[in-house]
Amino acid sequence: MRLKMLTLCSALLMTCGAAMANQPNVYGLSEKALLPELDLEVPAKLDTGAVTASLSAQNIKLFKRDGEDWVRFELAVEGEQEGKELELPVVRISQIKRRAADIPEGESKDYTSRPVIEMAVCMGGVKENIEVNLTDRTSFSYPLLIGSTALQQFDAMVDPSLEYSAGNPECTS
Repeated sequence: MRLKMLTLCSALLMTCGAAMANQPNVYGLSEKALLPELDLEVPAKLDTGAVTASLSAQNIKLFKRDGEDWVRFELAVEGEQEGKELELPVVRISQIKRRAADIPEGESKDYTSRPVIEMAVCMGGVKENIEVNLTDRTSFSYPLLIGSTALQQFDAMVDPSLEYSAGNPECTS
């Protein structure tokens, strides 16, 4: 009997330990995000209602390089990197549904096309390569928006009562 109880208790402890190991990373509604390739830290809004991630950029121009699609743009973020011109390969072109308030009068186009690049993003101690579309976000509080596709990659759970709960981004390699 005692052996059965010990076995049962051990099994319960292992089950609880395994369940705790599979817990998602808890983030707040806003977090500090590091873009390691740019050596740039920006505030990010975590938005489960958005599908894709968006980075603030201006003067966005598509061009061809060696038969491939590339994009040239300037970072539209406050700080040292503001206005820095970058050229990166385009992963794809995203069709983003426009809000009714964003459609100019007389225009019927419900979607806008945006180039999508891939970049590393670090939040807390987690770094993921995510797809990010480029758009002018200078009228928003956050230059980086992280949508549900990237949040899944981060194994994220967003607690809207929290802000900057992951602390400073500290990703290695």
